[in-house]
Amino acid sequence: MLNNVILMGRLTRDPELRYTQTGNVPVVTFTLAVERSYCGNGKERQTDFIDIVAWRHQAEFVSQWFTKGMMAIVVGNIQSRRWQDKNGNNRTSIEVVAENVQFGETKKSREQSSTYAGSRSAQPGIPDVGDADDFSEITDDGEVPF
Repeated sequence: MLNNVILMGRLTRDPELRYTQTGNVPVVTFTLAVERSYCGNGKERQTDFIDIVAWRHQAEFVSQWFTKGMMAIVVGNIQSRRWQDKNGNNRTSIEVVAENVQFGETKKSREQSSTYAGSRSAQPGIPDVGDADDFSEITDDGEVPF
């Protein structure tokens, strides 16, 4: 049998680091907003909010380097957990137990996207290239430029 999952999305909140009562093992939880690959004609893509749990070194890594809004790539497996709420009702939680969490974008691209987010000319995925005054005309003198 096979239980592997690879997700890429943005953190909906800052990771929450805790430690187990016995052994003080670090565990971090966070939620990843992941867009579905399919959307109907004329409709917006739907987003799923996936609960992620990471343990030990991965937990410490995520807690130290990831914050709300950052793009993350999570590799892990799906796990279900049964529990009772405070009213005694049986509940089931589905979550991804992360084996590996990586950055989904570079620091530079993250800073550029937040810098251009307020720009009226910025479009998702297309960097703002500046004003026309920033460019100069290329002259063809027959010489190869390298």
